[in-house]
Amino acid sequence: MSNIIPEISPEKAQNFRKKMLNWYAKHRRVLPWRTLPEDDTAPDPYQVWLSEIMLQQTTVNAVIPYFVKFTEKWPSVHDLAYAENEEVMENWAGLGYYARARNLHKCAKVVSEDYNGVFPDDEPLLKTLPGIGDYTGAAIRSIAFNKPSTVVDGNVERVFSRYFALEKPLPDVKKDIKTIAATFSKNYEDQPANYAQALMDLGATICTPKSPACVLCPISQDCIGYAQGQAEKYPIKAIKKKVPKRYGYAYIITDGDYIILEKRPEKGLLGGMYGVPTTEWEDNKNTLSHSSEFKRIPDTHNQKIEHVFTHFHLTLEVYITDLTNCSQSFQGIKRIHKNDLKKFGLPTVFKKVINTIN
Repeated sequence: MSNIIPEISPEKAQNFRKKMLNWYAKHRRVLPWRTLPEDDTAPDPYQVWLSEIMLQQTTVNAVIPYFVKFTEKWPSVHDLAYAENEEVMENWAGLGYYARARNLHKCAKVVSEDYNGVFPDDEPLLKTLPGIGDYTGAAIRSIAFNKPSTVVDGNVERVFSRYFALEKPLPDVKKDIKTIAATFSKNYEDQPANYAQALMDLGATICTPKSPACVLCPISQDCIGYAQGQAEKYPIKAIKKKVPKRYGYAYIITDGDYIILEKRPEKGLLGGMYGVPTTEWEDNKNTLSHSSEFKRIPDTHNQKIEHVFTHFHLTLEVYITDLTNCSQSFQGIKRIHKNDLKKFGLPTVFKKVINTIN
């Protein structure tokens, strides 16, 4: 099913923006990376960039404690650039999507070294930096520098798909929504930062995925989805594909009161992060075999853990063994006292493995 992109007059766009800005002035969310009107200070591009990277595919509530921790530990982009990569990865642990953390550190180094710590305000130039794509570049330009840009995240997609009752399903409708959003945002100099954040806040607090509070919405009077009585129908979801399954063995290797961790390869899932040793993660559990690092196969099978990544579901069978059962190749990797494991930055999947012995 296709949509004809609606005609949007300058008057309609201006009226829409005015309603959004008036609503935002009264109902804006207070977030640690935002400046308030009474502060009379410009947003810190470093904090805007950091928050936008953290917020990719992650909720605000999950991001806030990480953002606070990072900005306390590394108050400026120079501080983050000079940090050890391992320390950055450890402090990111639990937030997921670890390629973001690797690119975050790379980007900090580029901005620190090549731009003297000053983020560019040019969108094409921003998108040349590690980890910054279309959305993030537009968000930084708009929010940090108060310059017109088309900022479209999941919240904005939901607002416009309902406002125009767009029948084309995701992800095909994304291109149409960006065209519509550009019509509302381009060439309008009035508060571009507030307008971009207003759309995102509306989607996050009023035009929510389920049970939207349409009676409180400042634009419901012109919303076609609301007029139809089926705003929640939009955006229309494509039929979900079956999530692939993968299987592996995970090993809790003890050395007295210490647990052995190893650093994963820099490239790939959870790259550069520490975790318990595992086998390769296979599509067929019948092809699993124990790691060749052991002098003998571990004989203590604890239990299974399940973890859902973005593109697959993982089942790990957990085995417990002693370091004396391992070959020399395990020498020199990290030994963490069992009482310190909770403070060490482990990805969630490996926290689940460790928790099987607690």
